[in-house]
Amino acid sequence: MKIRKTICSRIKNINFNNISFGKYYSDHMFISKFNNGRWKDSIIKPFEKILLSPISLVFHYGQAVFEGMKAYKDKKNKVFLFRPEENFKRINKSAIRLEMPAIPENIFMNGLKKLVDIDRNWIPKSYGKSLYIRPFLIATSGILSAKPSKDYIFIIISTPVDSYYNHPLKVKIEENYSRSVKGGVGFAKAAGNYASSFYPTKIANNEGFDQILWTDSSTHTKIEELGTMNVFFLLKDKLITPKANDSILRGITCNSILTLAREEKIIVEERDLNVLEVIEGIKKGDLKEAFGCGTAAVIIFFQSISYKGNNYYLPDLSKPERLSLRLKKKLLDIQHNLSKDIFGWRVLLKKNI
Repeated sequence: MKIRKTICSRIKNINFNNISFGKYYSDHMFISKFNNGRWKDSIIKPFEKILLSPISLVFHYGQAVFEGMKAYKDKKNKVFLFRPEENFKRINKSAIRLEMPAIPENIFMNGLKKLVDIDRNWIPKSYGKSLYIRPFLIATSGILSAKPSKDYIFIIISTPVDSYYNHPLKVKIEENYSRSVKGGVGFAKAAGNYASSFYPTKIANNEGFDQILWTDSSTHTKIEELGTMNVFFLLKDKLITPKANDSILRGITCNSILTLAREEKIIVEERDLNVLEVIEGIKKGDLKEAFGCGTAAVIIFFQSISYKGNNYYLPDLSKPERLSLRLKKKLLDIQHNLSKDIFGWRVLLKKNI
């Protein structure tokens, strides 16, 4: 791997006490190319624009997949990645579904670790803040014919971030549009999945909602996801999340929350969840909490759920014993090295690796 460091860091221009999500990017980027059936030309270099041909198939047929992950600092400035092997597995699962080459583990892990090590000063030290890392794979060649590209480029960039949301969410149950369909690419972290969600989300935003609760494409009667996140409902004493299938992108944060909840002896169910079950749960007072989870937001709970023009408000959000807050703290404590990691999720990043 070649390394070409920047001459003048931009970090002095960043106010780490006020960082908008995804606005500032660290000094370097990692790039590796796939040409003639093999990976080559891996390099870490200063963050800059990339040059692509207008016929690159990423522009025409959407061959693009990505990941979202984070690096954290503890009080002693030690740096940790969180479950990076799961991101490696998932980006390749996504790539295979879009007929793209799998990224070798040594390229993914070595590039990731060296990049974060070089830009470790960009990782905020404050609790809850982190360095958000975006690995992505795109098609870079081809002819204007609906066939897979032969050439690809794998890139990793990063950005220091604070919380994605800073308020409880007002959400709307979607009854018309769909995020994904059975047999499609909903389980993959494909770029096009997000583009197709923008318009219905804009409609919901214009109606005063923060996000959409996606439902199944066939009947719109079963809850699937919240915006770009997985979703949980605390019904009576059971923590319920929709069962993973080929139309749901199962998140690493979601799997971590399931593990933490089971470790607390909370009854957990991964199953189909009917919209009417949720609404009746609110009406009867059985629905204690509802929250979304993902790498960017970690955990964010709901203020209200709208269905068929009616707004249903959840119980008092200020209670400190809320399960969502407890699980979020447990997760952040592990990520920031403030508690014992009995699951082996935390990966210490040594200096000058």
